[in-house]
Amino acid sequence: MIELNFHKKLTAATGEMLLDINTSIKKGSLVTLYGKSGVGKTTILRILGGLLKPEKGTILVNKTTWFNSDEKINLKPQKRNVGFVFQDYALFPNMTVKENLEFALEKNQSTKIVKELIELIELGELQNRKPTTLSGGQKQRVALARALVKKPSILMLDEPLSALDYEIRFKLQQYILQVHQEFNLTTILISHDISEILRMSDHIIEIENGKIIREGKPTEVFNIKEFNAKFQFTGTIIHIEKQDFLYILTVHIGKDLVKIVADESEGSQLTIGDKILVSAKAFNPIINKIN
Repeated sequence: MIELNFHKKLTAATGEMLLDINTSIKKGSLVTLYGKSGVGKTTILRILGGLLKPEKGTILVNKTTWFNSDEKINLKPQKRNVGFVFQDYALFPNMTVKENLEFALEKNQSTKIVKELIELIELGELQNRKPTTLSGGQKQRVALARALVKKPSILMLDEPLSALDYEIRFKLQQYILQVHQEFNLTTILISHDISEILRMSDHIIEIENGKIIREGKPTEVFNIKEFNAKFQFTGTIIHIEKQDFLYILTVHIGKDLVKIVADESEGSQLTIGDKILVSAKAFNPIINKIN
């Protein structure tokens, strides 16, 4: 169990903002921090990892105190058993993939874990190549493996997939879910992609202006019915055309525009600018407006 109860003053685009967090995260869960840019999501990860210090509060992890302002306890980052994965990879360009992983080993730690991770995350064909020769998705796989070398109990992911295309993102989501389960991790993810959150997360914490405004199961927070679907994606409606009893929706998804047919009961409830989740089951599109 991770128990967070702290506050820290931040400078936001609109001026000074107080990051005031009081929540708990169950051991073994995959939790997403969700909210607009600049609301304090990355700062929460940095505070949990010991890279930033709150003005006041406590951090308890499995009943061990990592931070307590009153008792002047502030565990150093290297003493906090966490792994970070960032959007920018942060790999050493002069080292091979294997050397990047080996560099993350602690003193006297067995190299067996490097071999295990190379096999698990399918880096065998890449292990002797340098990062400059790798694609974005390959670099992110290496960054994920490197974060796991020290066998952390907590894995923190700061929008690690946002710069990748859909197909690569989907594959990397599978890798993350696999290592989350196999390493028995508590994983904290920052993401703006609602389909990604629905697919991966047990719990979501929504933050606005430095404060938690909602939390719970993703389907509850986004007010979306639970169902099994072959695929799903989110997008924004930019055009609606009515044809007899049907509505033709033009939806902006990433860099693409997709046309989707909705029946009258669905289409009449939608307007331009709405964000929707589109799923498919047995070739029938199911449209959910995201609140």
